[in-house]
Amino acid sequence: MVGLPRLRFLSLLQRGKMTIDQLRQIQAQMIVNGLNCCRAASMVGKLIDCYSVVSAPGGMDYARLIFSYAEEPNVFIYNVMIRCMPPNEATQIFAHGIAGRELVFDSFTYKYALGACARLPSSMGLWEGKQIHARIIKVGFTSDVAVQTTSLHFYARSHDLLSARQVFDQMPVRTSASWNAMITGYCSQRRGTKDHAKEALGLFSAMLLDYTVKPTDTTMVGLLSACSHFGVLETATCVHGFVHKVIHYPDDDVFIGTSLVDMYSKCGCLSSALDVFKRMKEKNILTWTAMIAGLAIHGQGKEALELFGALEANNLRPNAVTFTCLLFACCHAGLLDEGLHLFNSMSNKFGITPQIQHYGCIVDLLGRLGRLQGAFEFIIQMPLEPDPVLWRSLLGACKVHGDVVMGEKVGKLLLQLQQEQGSLDLLSKCEDYIALSNIYALAQRWEDVEMVRETMKVEGIQTKPGCSVVQSTNLLLAEQ
Repeated sequence: MVGLPRLRFLSLLQRGKMTIDQLRQIQAQMIVNGLNCCRAASMVGKLIDCYSVVSAPGGMDYARLIFSYAEEPNVFIYNVMIRCMPPNEATQIFAHGIAGRELVFDSFTYKYALGACARLPSSMGLWEGKQIHARIIKVGFTSDVAVQTTSLHFYARSHDLLSARQVFDQMPVRTSASWNAMITGYCSQRRGTKDHAKEALGLFSAMLLDYTVKPTDTTMVGLLSACSHFGVLETATCVHGFVHKVIHYPDDDVFIGTSLVDMYSKCGCLSSALDVFKRMKEKNILTWTAMIAGLAIHGQGKEALELFGALEANNLRPNAVTFTCLLFACCHAGLLDEGLHLFNSMSNKFGITPQIQHYGCIVDLLGRLGRLQGAFEFIIQMPLEPDPVLWRSLLGACKVHGDVVMGEKVGKLLLQLQQEQGSLDLLSKCEDYIALSNIYALAQRWEDVEMVRETMKVEGIQTKPGCSVVQSTNLLLAEQ
């Protein structure tokens, strides 16, 4: 008698997304039929899963209530909760299961818990994830490929590439997902460098020698991102040729197409970026934004605005990054009226609240055109707290246009801001002092120049020596 309702309820819960009222009715019937206990863990877990994806308010609350009132929730129900809850709550549930109950978690538990840590801000998630990873080593899940792949993904997302690479190098078996996670980790750093890109390209070369795995479309997206950071056109075209060999119809893949547009733009070949963009059969907002960014990088401001018009004609909604690229294009093309119009339309027309980078573009635009007083007033009237980057942008414009009075005012404000924030970044302080010194030198105020230099000596700030770099264009993938 119990078997029939159980199958019926499972089929109902597996139908897909339901309303909160439908789920409440199913839950009531489960209680009547005695299927709300640990013996029916699969149905309880599925019910929690269904509640967690309900768009109506209260869905997550019902999921929490079911979990809190479950009779001795087992590992399966814990796994569902850790997977479905927000990351900070998921880590708390994991810790609760470890400390308060005699449960033996399985590999799925650790995979979901590390995935939650990867979604947390790096300052919080790194400490939590390291504790979980230490427990993984203790309980002996280091041979589980999925757990180890999640571990290196977690470390890469937390910007700890050394730990990620250590996990990768110690893996006895690697899948395509493992290689992809490490390659993507090198390419997704906030301050990605050519060294990171070179590591990713070298890793891909090693992947080709591992005959147990094959590159996937995710591999190609990561590889194209590495080429974007590396910036060498010869390497980019070589990788593009490899993409055509691996992906039979790359023009049909919106993610690969977008990556190609971004890669060619950053490698200095705008014509190839435009050619890929025009041949793509499907484009999303990221594709349009990448093409607008490419035009902006190459100083094609008017063309970027025309592309924005085409974007609107295709009924696509721009995002904050799209406007950053558009305002950047206006800066480099000196399009003041267009830039101000775009800035105002962000909130008025599209409901996007301008962020600090958008204000920075306007300050840069005004500064480039010599409207220094207007730029200063714009910063003062900002609803956001101006950061040092904005003041440095205006200070640089003061030097270009020879406005010593405004430059001195901005330079002193910048140094005062550094002191108030207690900045430990000596390199930024050095640059700010040198910029103020150059402003004084521009007006031939040598006593003030000497005063700035003496202050730097007292504070122990030394100038950073310059360096030159010669880039070799040998093809990293030529041997392949």
